[in-house]
Amino acid sequence: MLMYMAEHVQYEKRMFLTSDIKERDVPRNLDLTALRSFVAVAETGGVTRASGFLNLTQSAVSMQLKRLEDSMDLSLLDRSSRTIALTSAGEQLLSYARRMLDLNDEVMARMTAKAFEGEIVVGLPHDIVHPAMPKVLQRFAQDYPRVRVHLKSAHTRRLKQMFARGECDFILTTEDGVETGGETLAERPLVWFGAPGGSAWRQRPLRLAFCSNCIFRGGAQRALDEAGIPWEMGVDSDSEPAVEATVSADLAVTAMIEGTAPVYMELIPHGGALPELKRQRINLYSSEINQGEVPHGMAEVIRQYYRLI
Repeated sequence: MLMYMAEHVQYEKRMFLTSDIKERDVPRNLDLTALRSFVAVAETGGVTRASGFLNLTQSAVSMQLKRLEDSMDLSLLDRSSRTIALTSAGEQLLSYARRMLDLNDEVMARMTAKAFEGEIVVGLPHDIVHPAMPKVLQRFAQDYPRVRVHLKSAHTRRLKQMFARGECDFILTTEDGVETGGETLAERPLVWFGAPGGSAWRQRPLRLAFCSNCIFRGGAQRALDEAGIPWEMGVDSDSEPAVEATVSADLAVTAMIEGTAPVYMELIPHGGALPELKRQRINLYSSEINQGEVPHGMAEVIRQYYRLI
C-alpha cells in the first residue's frame, strides 16, 4: 500500500511537471495584420495617415495596435504628447516587424499560384495625364494584369493634401522645385498653347484660360504684366474641360508644360510676341510604406515614361 502511494505521488509529480513545461513552452503567435498596422503607424507618424495607407478606419488601426500591445504585455507607443512616438520596446519591435512582414510578403509572392492582386492609387494633375500616363497604364497592366490602378486627378496643392492623408500611393506634381521625399522626373519649360491655327493669341487684351487653382496661372499673369501685355480671364473655372473647350474654340490661350498638351491644342508660334515662361518640374512622391514588387514596378514604369516627356 505504501509502495502504491509512493508511486502515485511520483506519477502526479511527473504529470504536474509535464503540464507546467507544456504551459511554459506553448508558442504565442504574433498577429501579422496588427504588426502591419504598427509598422504603418511608426513610419507615417500617426494613426490617421496609417489608416489611409492601409485602407482601414482609424478605429480599426487603433484596435489592432491595442491587441498587439495586450498580446505582448508591452507598451509600444508613447501617447503622452500630441504626436505618436515609439517606446523603447516599440523601437525594438519595429525592426523585427519589418523583417517579418518582408518575409511574409516574399513567401506569399513566391509560393502562391495567384497573380499579384490589389489596387494602387495614383494622383496627378490633369494637364500631365498625356502623353505619358496612358503608356504607364498600358505597360503596368501587361506586367500586373490583376492589379487595379485608380487614378485621381487634382491640382498639385490638392494632391499633396491627399498624399499627406494617405489617400494616394503615388502622386505626380508640377512644381518650381521639389520637396523632401520627392524625385524630379523631368524639367520642361512652360509654353503657350492655343487652338490649332488659332488667332486668339494676337488679341489684346489677351484672353487667358486657367482653372482658378492652377499652379501656372499666377506665373503666366506676372510674365504678361512684366512684358506690358494687357490680359483678361476668358474662363475662370475649376473645370479642366471648360478650360480645354475655351482654348480649342480659339477663345483664349493657356500655358502648359512643353510636350503635355492634348491633340486639340498646339504650341503657339508667337515669334516672341508672348513672354517666355519659367521651367517646371514634374515630380514623383512615393508612399514610404509602399514596399514590394508591385509598388516598385509602378514607380519604375512611371519613371520610364515621364522621363521621356
